[in-house]
Amino acid sequence: MSTEIQRLPAEELFKAELDALIANEKYPVPAGWRMSPRSVLTYLMGGKAGKTEITPKYIGDRRPIEIAISTLLTDRALLLIGEPGTAKSWVSEHLTAAINGNSSQVIQGTAGTTEEQIRYSWNYAMLLAQGPSFQSLVKSPVYNAMETGTIARIEEISRCASEVQDALISLLSEKRISVPELSAEVAAKRGFSVIATANTRDKGVNEMSAALKRRFNVVILPPPPDMETEISIVRSRVEQLSHGMELGAKLPEKSAFEKIVTVLRELRLGQTLDGQVKVKQPAGTLSTAEAISAMINSMALAGSFGTGTVTDEELASAVQGAIVKDESRDGAIWREYLENVMRKKGKAFAGLYESLGRLNQV
Repeated sequence: MSTEIQRLPAEELFKAELDALIANEKYPVPAGWRMSPRSVLTYLMGGKAGKTEITPKYIGDRRPIEIAISTLLTDRALLLIGEPGTAKSWVSEHLTAAINGNSSQVIQGTAGTTEEQIRYSWNYAMLLAQGPSFQSLVKSPVYNAMETGTIARIEEISRCASEVQDALISLLSEKRISVPELSAEVAAKRGFSVIATANTRDKGVNEMSAALKRRFNVVILPPPPDMETEISIVRSRVEQLSHGMELGAKLPEKSAFEKIVTVLRELRLGQTLDGQVKVKQPAGTLSTAEAISAMINSMALAGSFGTGTVTDEELASAVQGAIVKDESRDGAIWREYLENVMRKKGKAFAGLYESLGRLNQV
């Protein structure tokens, strides 16, 4: 069955590691958790559990992850914020996979998210036939998490309308959901919590109220501080993601990752890595996530229409697609970067520059 699923949840993809951590547990396990906070940290940051090697899911400073894990032991919810591509959703998923073994209790925040999706709704066919009952009640992920003493995830909370965000205030304060139609109340079991994520680039969409922010402990996930860290993150994520896809290509050499990360990092920072040349910045967000996507796309091109080995031809098509989102603005900036920066980078970038030149007929 798992071979038919496009994307396995973290608890299935890393089941062997999670089982090893549980089997080799040496520390007290909190109520509602499957393993101790120290084991959750090992699962996120990497290490060993008995003879099993635990791969790092987050590459960076361990302190923010320690704060995130310890927050989930308290009565406060957790808010992960940062720029796009800083692994907020990735960390959220893996935290719930390690702690509860279920990362699927998730609400995707959008402008169309309603209060019913936060609390509960009804099966209207059953409601009309039988009247209000627990059988006709459709529970939200937050409702289920309260009932089972587990963790619910709310992605991109700042994209939700203000009234939807306000519905969370009483839930996080009182730790219970009232169902007036049934004259009932559901109190949260021990272990219940909420992990929300918010994008700092979208801060003005529906900024969270001070009242709601007080219900969260905020943890900032910073962007990769240097080239080597970003390359490690991109390479690790591409290796993990490509295992579940039939791309027909082998993992590219490190030099390919260096080229893609260099280009995106320079355009994101607005200057070359040595700080000598200023460059114009495209309209889109050129985060680590775009670098990962570009590498996956280059592997798909190489596997489907190439030799199965990623070359500069595939890298050129993939990186241009990641950068040029608005041809009228980004196209000119991109071509200017090619001529003023990449053309002068020397032998290491010569093949990529030539491939991009053919692609753009520069």
